[in-house]
Amino acid sequence: MARDTGFPAADAENDFTRQRRRADVARLVGWLRRQPDDVNTILPFDEVVAALGKTGERRVGLEVIRVDSIVGSVDRTRDFDRYFRPTSARTRERWQRIATATRRGEAMPPIDVYRVGPMHFVIDGHHRVSIACSVHNTLIEAYVTEITTRISPDGITSRADLLVKDHRRIFLSRVPLIGKARDAIEFSDPWQYAELSEAVEAWGFRLMQELGEFVDRRTVARRWFGEEFLPVVRMVRSVGGMMTRHTDAEAYMWIERERYRLVRSHTWNDEIIAQLKETAPN
Repeated sequence: MARDTGFPAADAENDFTRQRRRADVARLVGWLRRQPDDVNTILPFDEVVAALGKTGERRVGLEVIRVDSIVGSVDRTRDFDRYFRPTSARTRERWQRIATATRRGEAMPPIDVYRVGPMHFVIDGHHRVSIACSVHNTLIEAYVTEITTRISPDGITSRADLLVKDHRRIFLSRVPLIGKARDAIEFSDPWQYAELSEAVEAWGFRLMQELGEFVDRRTVARRWFGEEFLPVVRMVRSVGGMMTRHTDAEAYMWIERERYRLVRSHTWNDEIIAQLKETAPN
């Protein structure tokens, strides 16, 4: 870190230049490493909430929050990168003016943020957050409004994760599992949520045909998990060397596809298991 000159305006100017340079270097390194374009992109609040499904909000009030928990913005996603470094010179004048005032010891008002799980999204105060990052402050005062969502926001680190969350939300609206059953269904490929939705609904249709009566979605989900998913997963896990690097849900989907391809039915026997084991990935 460069030493301060003792002149607030000059030090603020140096801080801005240094942060802009770091943003450019990070973008170049990402390009050289062929990383996804969104690795250093600030998370957009609207897209995150849409993917998770908003269920409510409440005003929490004034709190001290961690600066590194601030990962997104409501409306300034083009002005700052993932670490709130300025992405262009258009913010320079305001940034340096606030930074100079901060270095002179002037009090800054708290920022305004939305809280979604462990993440915070700036409503007002982007420059103050950027300046706090530039001088390595770990805490900042904020007025917090908490947003509750249909599915958990855990695991979101980039915009690419939102597609997985969005498909999981839709899956759980079609297959309303609860508790441990809900937690057991996990895919890295978002399209597998759609594929599993179709499989469960087809299983539910066969169940209704067998019973000769209507069965609601919650009952279908509960019975599918207990009567179909768990027995299949237990069978797979009891056979050594099958799908060891995959989640239970991924293992189930592979078995579901292969079983039908091999025998065109939904039955199980030792012969089917033996054939599946020969073609199963690790």
